[in-house]
Amino acid sequence: MSTLHRPRKRFGQNFLIDQSIINHIIAAAELSSDEHVLEVGPGQGALTHKMLPLVDSLDLIEIDRDLAQHFIDREEANLHVHVGDALKLDWNQILKQGDYKLVANLPYNISSQVLFKMITHRNLISRMVLMFQKEVGDRLRAEPGSKEYGSLTVLCQLWFDISRVILVPPSAFRPPPKVMSEVLCFKRRQTPRVEVTDDGFFRRVVKASFAQRRKTLRNCLCAAGFSAEVVDVTAEEAKIDMKRRGETLSITEFAHLAKQLQQVEQRYSTN
Repeated sequence: MSTLHRPRKRFGQNFLIDQSIINHIIAAAELSSDEHVLEVGPGQGALTHKMLPLVDSLDLIEIDRDLAQHFIDREEANLHVHVGDALKLDWNQILKQGDYKLVANLPYNISSQVLFKMITHRNLISRMVLMFQKEVGDRLRAEPGSKEYGSLTVLCQLWFDISRVILVPPSAFRPPPKVMSEVLCFKRRQTPRVEVTDDGFFRRVVKASFAQRRKTLRNCLCAAGFSAEVVDVTAEEAKIDMKRRGETLSITEFAHLAKQLQQVEQRYSTN
């Protein structure tokens, strides 16, 4: 594709141009000829053109109609283009072939929202190799007790093993962003890191616990709609100090908290 396409800020477009970084991403994806791949935000096709000859099927999601048309015009049998917003499209309609690998230089302005969507569709995605702003990458690999540790950390690490592939300087893009970037590899686990009895309730508890980082766990849970009585009884039965902050809890502790909190809430709701 011609490099004359002007990057559009509203779409968070920073086109990857460094061939060495591109090669690292392709290698980390471990692609084979019988696989199905999804790419979100292909841009000018730096990754797309490398992957297309290697895989059985490549699905693209591109919000920029001008860029999408370039891929539609190629009329490749194994290339499927979906024009629209990745956050609004129905991924169940797109990911029809079973296990996919997701390989993408994600637009940074939607990277966290896309991750939450990918967690929801984790059963359809076996491996992800994704570019992030380094600050987001640090959050995803953070440990409990660090300032980077948050809800996205917990929810991603519950289902995926995450490792850094390579750090990426601003010069690898056109136009260069003002921040460092990094590529991460996500390998889906056969089972979650800890047992979670109710995925939706677990997510609700985790998000509530980080909603107001400077407040105690008790205050965060009460602010999220749990009654003070239910929270206090849970604290006693689960033996968790509700004066702690959410960022200090391990994934195992969050699973234990969510399980006990749900049991206590259900008990009180039937009385």
